[in-house]
Parts: sequence; structure tokens; C-alpha cells
Amino acid sequence: MGVAAFGAGLVDAVVGGGGLIQMPAIFSVFPNTAPATLIGTNKLASIFGTSVAAVSYARRVVVAWSVAAPAAFAALIFSFLGAYTVTKVSPDFLRTALPVVLLLVAIYTFAKKDLGSVHAPLHTGRKEQTLALIIGSAIGFYDGFFGPGTGSFLVFLFVRVFGFDFLSASAVSKIVNVACNFAALVWFGYSGHLLWQLGLMMAVCQIAGSVIGTGLAMKHGSGFVRKLFLIVVSVLIAKTGYDAYLRW
Repeated sequence: MGVAAFGAGLVDAVVGGGGLIQMPAIFSVFPNTAPATLIGTNKLASIFGTSVAAVSYARRVVVAWSVAAPAAFAALIFSFLGAYTVTKVSPDFLRTALPVVLLLVAIYTFAKKDLGSVHAPLHTGRKEQTLALIIGSAIGFYDGFFGPGTGSFLVFLFVRVFGFDFLSASAVSKIVNVACNFAALVWFGYSGHLLWQLGLMMAVCQIAGSVIGTGLAMKHGSGFVRKLFLIVVSVLIAKTGYDAYLRW
């Protein structure tokens, strides 16, 4: 689990999508443990890795707090609501839609060669804050309710909607992701769905991966983040498409 957590932390620090590595690993190693407990344990480890990545970005990149703060605030509330809702309503209807949405994201990013290459914010003032609240609410609820691809969706939306480059978008997405993970973790902790020793061991490995991932992103810039984003989204399409349409 340590190796998987390290890899998840590294990928997550750059573009999100670390759950592609960590979640299958924890489910395969602990097949008889309740899914909610494994998801909660995953959140426990992830919040440490994401927090370290967020702090690292904040020290080395000019973070757009006018977007990050309202988006994180909305995500904090709606992620908790999503985690609560998933205990009442099955998220299975999203499984068939997710790979299609991800495919559209990938096609758009491939087609727009200059997307995210230059940091040129498109909005200011109340409009910027309103859009940040909307995105934070929607993605926060999605993360608490279902989750796969949350980090990648955030990066894409901050690039497309706000005109950020991929590096700046990744920095803001980490701050919003911390809020999402914290809200969901509160619910899982309250309901007793946590393996503390396992989660904290994975957290140490996640932190190590996050430090290296953030360093790679800062060293190689937005071009590197864009390439890794496309790779992660492509893998997400394959994984979610298999789960939705081919897995019996």
C-alpha cells in the first residue's frame, strides 16, 4: 500500500487522479473490508498528500485566492452534502455518463493546443467569485457523492473557465481538493468508517509523493502538467469506461 500511496501522491500533486492508483490497490489488498471504510481511509491519506501539495504550490506560485477561497468554501459544504447523499441514493447512474464526459474533456484539450499554456485570467470581481462558487459547489458535491476524476475536472475547469495556465490551475485545484477531502473525512470519521493506522501510514507515503510531484510540476511548468493531465484523463476514460460498459 505504501508504493501505491506514493504514486497516488505524486500524480495527484500534479493533475489529480491519484485515486486511480490508490483506490484499486486498497480494495484489492482488503477485499473483505466495508467499501465505505476503505473510501474513508483513502480520504484520510489523501488529505495529507493534497495539503502538502497545496502548501508547496502556495509558496512557489501566485495563487488566485479570489477564486480558490470561494471555490474551497463551497466545496467544503457541498462535499459533505454529497457524502451524506451517497448514503441515501446510489451513484450508479453516474457510471455510464462519466467516461463520456471525460472523453469530451480530453478531445477539447487535445484540439486546443494552446489551452492552458498562458496564464490570462478572464474574469474579475463578483463574476469571478460567482463562477468560483458554482464550480466549487458542483465539483464538491460530485466528489463527496461519487469522486473519480475530481482533481482532473477541477484543473480543466480552472483552465477553461478562468483562463489559468495548467500550473496555476493545478495550484488552485489542490486547495479546493483539501476542502473536499476534509468535508468527506468528517462524515466518514463521524460514521466510524476509518482505519487510522493504515490511513496514517499511507499518508506518510502520500506526502513523499506529493513533494516530488510538486517539484516536477514547478520544474517543468505548464507544458508538463498539460501532458500529464491528458495521460491521466485518458487512463480515467479507459478505467471508467471499462467499469461502466464492460465489467459484469
